[in-house]
Amino acid sequence: QVQLVESGGGSVQAGGSLRLSCVATGATSSHYCLAYFRQAPGKEREGVAARCSDDMTSYATSVKGRFTASIDNAKNTLYLQMNNLQPEDTAMYYCAAVYGGSWKRWANKLRAEYNYWGQGTQVTVSS
Repeated sequence: QVQLVESGGGSVQAGGSLRLSCVATGATSSHYCLAYFRQAPGKEREGVAARCSDDMTSYATSVKGRFTASIDNAKNTLYLQMNNLQPEDTAMYYCAAVYGGSWKRWANKLRAEYNYWGQGTQVTVSS
């Protein structure tokens, strides 16, 4: 059974940094994408960053140049390094995973059909 456990959220001032971690266990395939999505109150969920087993990475336009996604395969962990955080980055951040090959058809890996989700970790950025 796939489980995703996030950590690393918190409160920072604008311009600060945080690193989120997502440990993925129970993988069903060596072909996969791991991603972070976020949802702010009253807003739709949006993709933030995805990193896949083919070493491709996709980012939302709003975070390009500020956020970096990476995977430590030995630890089965997705990291999201978030720099220069802004108040508009405030949201609940969710880790997501998709296994198999369905995600390969998407150039933007955030558009894949993620079917495993973590519980979320809160990120709050104050001005």
